[in-house]
Amino acid sequence: MAAVTLRTLVSTIGLLVALLTAILIPSGYLYDVYSDTSDTLDFKARLVASRIAQFIYTHDTLWQYQQPRLADQVALTGVEDEDLQIKLFAAGDTLVLEDGSPPPDPVVSRRAVIVVAGTDRGYIDLAVSFRDQLYSTGLVALMSALLGFGMYFALRTFPLRVLDRTLGALQETQRNLSVQNERFDTALTNMSQGLCMFDTEEKLVIYNQRFLEIFGLSPEQIRSGMTLPEMIGLALGAGRRTDAGVDEKLALERRLIGEGKAGSAVEHLPDGRSIAIAHRPARNGGFVATFEDITERQQAEEKIEHLAHHDPLTDLLNRASFYERIGDALSRLRRSESIAVLSIDLDHFKGVNDSLGHPVGDLLLKAVADRMRSSVRGEDFVARLGGDEFAIVQVLPSEHPPDVAAFATRLIELLTAPYDLEGHQVVVGTSIGIAMAPSDGNEPDALMKDADLALYRAKADGGGVYRFFELEMDARMQARRALELDLRKAIVNKEFELYYQPIIDVKGGQVTSCEALIRWHHPERGMVPPVEFIAVAEETGLIVPLGEWILQQACTDAAHWPDQITVAVNLSPAQFKSKNLLAAVENALSTSGLSAKRLELEITELVLLQDNEGAFAILHQLRDLGIRIAMDDFGTGYSSLGYLRSFPFDKIKIDQSFIQDLPGKEESLAIVRAVVGLSSSLGITTTAEGVETREQLASLASEGCNEFQGFLFSKPRPAKEVAHLLKEAQQAETTA
Repeated sequence: MAAVTLRTLVSTIGLLVALLTAILIPSGYLYDVYSDTSDTLDFKARLVASRIAQFIYTHDTLWQYQQPRLADQVALTGVEDEDLQIKLFAAGDTLVLEDGSPPPDPVVSRRAVIVVAGTDRGYIDLAVSFRDQLYSTGLVALMSALLGFGMYFALRTFPLRVLDRTLGALQETQRNLSVQNERFDTALTNMSQGLCMFDTEEKLVIYNQRFLEIFGLSPEQIRSGMTLPEMIGLALGAGRRTDAGVDEKLALERRLIGEGKAGSAVEHLPDGRSIAIAHRPARNGGFVATFEDITERQQAEEKIEHLAHHDPLTDLLNRASFYERIGDALSRLRRSESIAVLSIDLDHFKGVNDSLGHPVGDLLLKAVADRMRSSVRGEDFVARLGGDEFAIVQVLPSEHPPDVAAFATRLIELLTAPYDLEGHQVVVGTSIGIAMAPSDGNEPDALMKDADLALYRAKADGGGVYRFFELEMDARMQARRALELDLRKAIVNKEFELYYQPIIDVKGGQVTSCEALIRWHHPERGMVPPVEFIAVAEETGLIVPLGEWILQQACTDAAHWPDQITVAVNLSPAQFKSKNLLAAVENALSTSGLSAKRLELEITELVLLQDNEGAFAILHQLRDLGIRIAMDDFGTGYSSLGYLRSFPFDKIKIDQSFIQDLPGKEESLAIVRAVVGLSSSLGITTTAEGVETREQLASLASEGCNEFQGFLFSKPRPAKEVAHLLKEAQQAETTA
C-alpha cells in the first residue's frame, strides 16, 4: 500500500511535473515573447516619437508636409524593419506618414505621443505581426510535453547550470564596467586641464583633481550637486573680490549656455595668474567647462613680444621699434615743437673687444646703455641700432640747438667716463651726429641719414665731439657714394693702370727697384689721383680685390725686367684682415714666374697697430718665401722703433716729410741721421722718399742713406716707359 501510494505519489508528481512543464513553459514563453514584442514596439515608438519631436521643434512650420524628411528622421532611428508598419498622425488623427505594409493577423501595436514643448503634436503607431511568435509557442508546447517527462532528472542540474551562466554574465559585465570606470578616472586625473561637468539644473556632476590644483581648492570644499554660482564664487575667489566680476561671469555663462553656444574667456585671479576658461554644451543637456592655467604661456608671449621690439643685450629699443617710435613722434609733432635725433657711436670699441674679449665688450655696451637711460627724460627714448651704434630722440618745446648741444656735451662727458668691468678699467670715446626735425627732414629715414652724416663728420674731426647736420655733408656723401660706385665698376672694367717710380742706389746711381703706384683712368673724370680713391677703397673693402690685381700685375710686369731689378708693392691693412693675402702673393708669383726674392712688400705701421700678432705671423710666412719686407713711412708713427725689434725688416723707407726740409732743418737732419745709423747697425737698407733736389741727395749721401726715389731722378711712369728705361740702363752698363 505504501509502495502503491509512493508510486502514485511519484506518478502524480511526475504527472504534475509533466503537466506543469507542458502548460507553464508554453504559457510563460507566450507571455515572454508577447512582453518582449510589446516592450520593443513601445521603445521604438517612443524613440521615433522623440526623433520626430526634435524635427518638429526645429522645423515647426508645415512639418506635416515634409514626408521625405520625416521618413529620413525615422530611418535615422534604425527601427525600420520589413515586418514593421509605422504610421505618423498629426493632432486630430490626421495621417501624415505611413511606412511598411499592414502586417498579417494577429497584430501587436503600440502608440507613442509626440510632445513638443509640452504640447501634444501627434502620435506614432507601430504594428507588427504576432503570427510567428504563436507558431513558435506551439512548437514550445510540443517540446515541453516531451520534456516534461524528463524534468524529474533535470530538476537537480538545470537550475544550477542556469545560475552559473547568469552569474558568469553578471561578473563579466561588472568587469567591463570596472575597466571603463578606471579608464575614465585615469583620463580625468591625467588631464592637463581642469574639468567640471554640470547638469541641466546647473549642478556639479563631475570634476577632476586638476581643477582643484588650478584654483587651490581642497576636496572638502567641493561636493557633487554644488550650483554654478557657488562654483564660480569659490573658484574665482568671490570672497576676496569687491567688484561685480562674479555676477558678470555668471550672467555671461548663463546667456551662452541658454543659447547652446560654446564660450571662452581669460580670468585673471587675485594671485596674478591667468586662467583660460572654456565651456561647451553637453549632448544631453548641461555643459562641460575646462580650465587651463596659461600664466606661463602669456608670460612667454609677452617676453617674445618684448624681444621683438627690444635689443636682447641692453634692453633698449631695437632698430625697427626705434624707427616706429620716431614715426609716431613726428606724426604728433606740434608746430612749436622740434625733434632732435642723435646718432651715437663709441670710438675705439673694437679695441676693447679685441683686447679684453667680447664678454667684456658686452658688459661695456650694457653699462653705456644704462648711462644713456639715466641721462634722458621720460618722453625721450634710446635705442641700440647694432654693434656700438646707439641713437636718442628728444622732443623739444622749440627748435633750440644750444639745448641739444648742451645735452650732447653732457652725454659725451658721461659716456667717456671710465668703466670698471670685471676688474678692468675701460675708457672709450663717444662721437655724436645730430639732425633736427622739421628743419632737416620729416621722415625717420631721412633724419637718421642726416644724423649719420653728421656722425661721420664728428669721427672725421677726430672723434669725441658732436656735430650738427649741414647740407654740404649730404653733398659730400653723395659724391663719395658716386665715387664708390664708379670704383666698383672700374675694378670690373679694368680701368686701372700701374705706374712705376724707380728707386736709385745712392752711391752707384743705378736703378735697383721700382715701386708700383696705381692710377685710375676714369672714362668721364679722366685720370683720378690715388689720394682721391684709395681711402674709399680702404673703407669699403674694395682695396682687397684691387690689391690682389696690383700684386698680379706688378709681378707680371717685373718678370720682363732685368733680373737684378726688384718690384715694390704696397700692402693695405685690409689685405691682412682678409686672411687671403698669403695665397694671393703665392698665386701672383707662380702665375707670373717672378722669383720671390725680386718681390718687395711695403707695409705701414697701421698694419701692425690693428692686428699685431696676426700681422707678424703673416709677415714671417711671407719672408720665409724669400720675399723682402719694407717698413714704409718710417718715423710718422708712435712705435716704429719697437717694431724694428719685433721683426727683421729688410728695408726702411724714410717718410718724405723729413726729406723735404733737408738740408736746412737741423731737426729733420738729426732724425734722418738717427734712422740711417740705427738701420745700418741692424743691417737694414734705408730708402729716402720724395727726393727732389741735388742738395737733398747730397745730404742723404753724406749721412749714409742707401737708396732714394723722387722727382730728382724720375716721376712715376707707365709700365712701358719704365721697361724701356730699364732696358736702356742695362745696355749702357753693358757698353760701359
